[in-house]
Amino acid sequence: MLAGRRYRLEFDFGQVLIAEKVAGICRSVWNTALEQRREYRRRGAYIGYAQQCAQLAEAKQDFPWLAEAPAQVLQQILKDLDQACRRHGTWKIHWKSRARWKPSFRFPTPTHTPVEKLGRKWGRVFLPKFGWAKFRLSRPLGGRVKSVTICFDGRHWFVSFLIDDGLPEAAEHRLPGTEAGVDRGVVTAATTSEGEFFDRAHVTEHTVSACTPPGEGEPGSAFLSAKEAERYLRLQRRLARTQRGSKRRKKVVASLGKLMGRLRMRRADFNAQTAHRLTRDHATVVLEDLQVTNMTASARGTLERPGRNVAQKSGLNRAILNKGWYGLERALISKARYTGSVIVKVNPTHTSQTCSACTAVDPKSRESQAVFRCTTCGHVEHADVNAAKNIKNRKAAGLVVSGRGDLQAPAGSVKRQAPRSIARGAYPAPRAAA
Repeated sequence: MLAGRRYRLEFDFGQVLIAEKVAGICRSVWNTALEQRREYRRRGAYIGYAQQCAQLAEAKQDFPWLAEAPAQVLQQILKDLDQACRRHGTWKIHWKSRARWKPSFRFPTPTHTPVEKLGRKWGRVFLPKFGWAKFRLSRPLGGRVKSVTICFDGRHWFVSFLIDDGLPEAAEHRLPGTEAGVDRGVVTAATTSEGEFFDRAHVTEHTVSACTPPGEGEPGSAFLSAKEAERYLRLQRRLARTQRGSKRRKKVVASLGKLMGRLRMRRADFNAQTAHRLTRDHATVVLEDLQVTNMTASARGTLERPGRNVAQKSGLNRAILNKGWYGLERALISKARYTGSVIVKVNPTHTSQTCSACTAVDPKSRESQAVFRCTTCGHVEHADVNAAKNIKNRKAAGLVVSGRGDLQAPAGSVKRQAPRSIARGAYPAPRAAA
């Protein structure tokens, strides 16, 4: 199976300059190629990857600075753009802004990027145009290198190896028949139908009797300590007082990036540990089919039609993104390859308002964030556990990723969504025009 390994690079000063230059060239090639595709679409024509590669080779004669970047790196940029246009459409692809884009580029040929082990803690990789570059060998590679990606995150450069670990995908789970529904929340990151709560502050089993969550604190604050959260607010205030383009602003942005880099790494580590626990103990893991991108969209609106409750929606968006709902889903899919678990997604409609005992639906049954008290049968349970049980029951009922708006109407909803011809997450078939 294919897996990723990421290590921190130790570039010297000259290599840092080369990396910044190559990243800038990649950004320029992406933006130029995207504008070219859009111009062709305006005329009703089409240009593909092969044609743009040929034109890129010709452009190097007129623009010698393009030759300062490895040829295969620029070809990979055009290939990524081609796949993105085929998947999402040319008009939905974004420009790579200098301020917002995270620099990265990929070397696809492993024979051009040999890797050597220098000792117990250090290794080195050869990169075209760069030479040998040392990296911290924090864990063994554990497989054959397929490609090498260089990226900038925070204040450091990192190298990521795509490896083939030689392990086959697990055909069957060691505990067949075991199932668990998982409810994702803003107070507790994940709750199972068996009453197990997963959050960075606590990853323990919790007996649901008093209907209180096992941890306390504001939503989204688990990945930063109190001191770090205070420093984050100070840096935000300092950033608001700086001028755009000033050196002082760059220093504040670098400090913020370092702090948020720690948060991202802690969140990724938490998602990996949680996914390992869930896939190790359950043959089937059932999730809600949540569209996180749509759920965290801004409610600001426009000048003509301004939004409502913008501040409240902004706080909810931050809490959702901080808990890493989508990251947990991706981690589960990755871990399931090794354990043989099956990840199932079901329709999320009314999972928090339905009683898991009598299946009655009533918004008044959700008394608070933690308490669910059924108005029909009087069943009392932790609200997150009750929702997780409903998620698990929907898989048993066959209500998997329904395309309809609700599950209550006997004849189905008035609005219907056309069935998707491909599985969620797979690449669509190439279209005639990108």
